[in-house]
Amino acid sequence: MDKFLVDKRLAQKSPSESNLTQAGISDVTTPPSYLFRPGKRERENEWHSDFMDFKDEIKAMMGALMAVQEKELKNLFSPTLTEIQKSNQNIESSIALLISKNEELSKKVAQLEQQKRKDGEYISILENRIEDIQRNDRKNSIELKNVPKTKTESKEDMVNMVVRLGKSVDCNIDIRDVNDIFRVRGKKEGQSAPIIVELSSTILKTNVLQKSKSFNVRNKSKLRAKHLGFTKDEETPIFVSEQLTVKGSRLYYLARDLAKSKGYKFCWTSYGRVYVREHENAPIITISSEYQVTGLMQAS
Repeated sequence: MDKFLVDKRLAQKSPSESNLTQAGISDVTTPPSYLFRPGKRERENEWHSDFMDFKDEIKAMMGALMAVQEKELKNLFSPTLTEIQKSNQNIESSIALLISKNEELSKKVAQLEQQKRKDGEYISILENRIEDIQRNDRKNSIELKNVPKTKTESKEDMVNMVVRLGKSVDCNIDIRDVNDIFRVRGKKEGQSAPIIVELSSTILKTNVLQKSKSFNVRNKSKLRAKHLGFTKDEETPIFVSEQLTVKGSRLYYLARDLAKSKGYKFCWTSYGRVYVREHENAPIITISSEYQVTGLMQAS
């Protein structure tokens, strides 16, 4: 019993192992821990300084190298560049000269074109004057087309044809009314070329044309070679018209083609001029140039 009490007291007074450990942990104060690394910041500063020195050396070396290369390139390409610059200057001078000459040529071309227009207008005036003169020379003349030609044909024979024509169409024509008569030289051998008859007056010429037209209207067979006194090839058709100039003949041909193509009802000549008319109520159009005919052809 006493022993039990002693042990109990001892147990109460003596801390256990775990208590000692806990007490030791809580009671014992451990001094702060310091890690000491001598010279670290100094070494970092040295490394940075060395790196900057190395960088500066590299930059200096690169700068020197580039300077040397630039100098060498200048020495190498400077003559070439100088030649190129001179060549460019020469090219610029040549271009400037060409531009100047081109401007001069443009002015000359403009002057020539203006002169050409003036010359064209003057030529047109001269052509119209010549046309008027030729038309006036033909104002008393008629033309007989498709008249058969005999081997022994003479002026007297042709005059007699005209006299017989006058009788056939009821127009009095005397031998003395024929100032001149001749057959145009044909383009082909054996072809019946037109006969040109110069009468004594424009009045007689107009009368012959009107009478011939009336005869063709009245007679379905129209004028034939027999009406001129032919006994051979007597049914050959004969055409009587006023004598036109070369230009007038061309315009009359184009006008007939125009009338046929565009459906114009009338196409005729009077005193050497050519006229067309679309219908009875339409205005009369005087054909004066091929350009005009082309315009009428293209008109809708």
